[in-house]
Amino acid sequence: MSSIHVLSEHLTNMIAAGEVVERPAGIVKECVENSIDAHAKTIEIEVFQGGIESLIITDDGIGMDYEDAHMAFMRHATSKMRDEEDLFNIGTMGFRGEAIPSIASVAHVDLQTNNGKEGSRIVYDYGELVIEEHVSVPKGTRIEISGLFLKTPARFKHLKSYSYEFSVISDLINKMALSHPEIRFILSQDGRVVFQTSGNGNIKEIIYQMYGNEVAKCALEYENQNDDFKIKGLVIQPKISRATKYFMFISLNTRLIRSVPIQKAILDAYSDYMPPNRFPIVVLQIETDTQLVDVNVHPNKWEVRLSKQGQLVELIKDTIRNTLDCSLKTVEVKERKNSAPIFEQPSLAFPYPVKAEEKITEKRVVKTVPKKKEEYSYIERELPKQKINIEESFGNYHPVVEKDISYPTPVVNQNEKDNEKGKEFFYHLQVLAQLHDSYILCSNENGLVVVDQHAAQERYHYEQIKEVLQKPCTNTQPLMLPIQINVTPNVLALLEEINEKISFFGLHFEQFGDDQVIVREIPLWFQDVYEEEFLQDLIDFFIQNKEVDMANLRKHVLATMACHSSIRFNRPLTMDEMKQVITDLQKCKQPYHCPHGRPTVITISNTQLRKEFERE
Repeated sequence: MSSIHVLSEHLTNMIAAGEVVERPAGIVKECVENSIDAHAKTIEIEVFQGGIESLIITDDGIGMDYEDAHMAFMRHATSKMRDEEDLFNIGTMGFRGEAIPSIASVAHVDLQTNNGKEGSRIVYDYGELVIEEHVSVPKGTRIEISGLFLKTPARFKHLKSYSYEFSVISDLINKMALSHPEIRFILSQDGRVVFQTSGNGNIKEIIYQMYGNEVAKCALEYENQNDDFKIKGLVIQPKISRATKYFMFISLNTRLIRSVPIQKAILDAYSDYMPPNRFPIVVLQIETDTQLVDVNVHPNKWEVRLSKQGQLVELIKDTIRNTLDCSLKTVEVKERKNSAPIFEQPSLAFPYPVKAEEKITEKRVVKTVPKKKEEYSYIERELPKQKINIEESFGNYHPVVEKDISYPTPVVNQNEKDNEKGKEFFYHLQVLAQLHDSYILCSNENGLVVVDQHAAQERYHYEQIKEVLQKPCTNTQPLMLPIQINVTPNVLALLEEINEKISFFGLHFEQFGDDQVIVREIPLWFQDVYEEEFLQDLIDFFIQNKEVDMANLRKHVLATMACHSSIRFNRPLTMDEMKQVITDLQKCKQPYHCPHGRPTVITISNTQLRKEFERE
């Protein structure tokens, strides 16, 4: 008897479902793409219990007649391809004819559609046809999917919390709205609208809804083309950046894609304007001949193969770099004209023991200066080299691995070790002046010493905060004016989980409306910090790292807080302030490098100076 046999249609549909329907977001993607192909002007996505209970996608597209509605549930039935030639000239979102039958094999599906002449209703229950009838419904298509994976427990157990699943859906709809600004999207969670666009084609308006007014004001439009590609979109000025690279939204012929070479081209274009480990917000729309694109690479259609990729990469780099060049010249002029007001505010002291000789004042004078985001530095991250489970990669949610950072100690001879000269180095410095509002120039018996004022303060604050955060923070101070931060619906969906983690640090986010969170009080260790920027980075960290353990979170908070609470570059310091930086370094256990491994100090010996001036 033969051991090889043909699988049943129902079983093959379930296998196909494993490729295109990993989670509710996969269903949303497939159904919304069908709505786009149906020329819909409005697409509404209703999500209940993270899509695990039910999803409803409604559009005002061209709809289907009775026969097409019936055929839509047949495997490999499609209106978007007829012969082999069409496979290499795909101009639609979908084309395989697998999505609807695959979804119907693992869920209860109720499809209602009207092509303007007749209405139809088809109902499938886990692969079995139960209703097929003519009905009176509005023009367009409405599909309801409920009970996902209830009869396939092996897949159901891999679904995560309702809030997590909704956050992935929300992130996906944000991206789709950016790639199709001409379509009105409406997203609701458990009966409440959380995100909607006007469909007027204005990308900047969508950016405003997602990230707020400050980001939208810094958005620069660009457009360019060569013989094979046309690109357009928005770049955000580099003074606003993010801690992860997943704010680069790329679409190819309106199809959302992931592409490492294209992401690298964007980062290369920003490389002269943004420090390491900071990433831009960019919307990039690419148009090209469909024959140059192979979208038949994977069932979820996130990856594509692209001919003439080298020409596209160069076009992207040149266009973005030129756009930034033009804008940065204007920004420089504005910064020179800024006058910084002086004001007083109560001091927020660190809750750590104070030595008798240290003097603590009741008030401190703070000089406000333009926030120099370009001087921030953060812990390096890299994608794991192992193959990423597709389940975790929807909406660009990749796991992140933090590289351990070593803190090299200065090389000293044995005599120096004996008398602690390695640390005493900072006790013998004479402060001379400040260079370019960024470096403190000192001298000692051996030559010239240059101290990086930002890196030095980063080191000092890192050690101070590390000591404070050994145990949960209970000391907080109410704010007269709460801090407001614009967020997207996926952040609000995770707010309870975020608050559970950050309560250790004395922080708490409170939902404020449908697109903001507020912070009403801050911990006492929150000293000399740009609060809003720090809190925004903390939110970004949670968006990227859905499964956050306390060790990684604590490391991230320490490094970020140390950076944000430190003296910035391009800030003039008084002689007393410069001396205080040196005094702070004297208190550090390891004063020679900032938390990220960069040096805090360099020296130029007398011997080298004499050589440079040709005195030897």
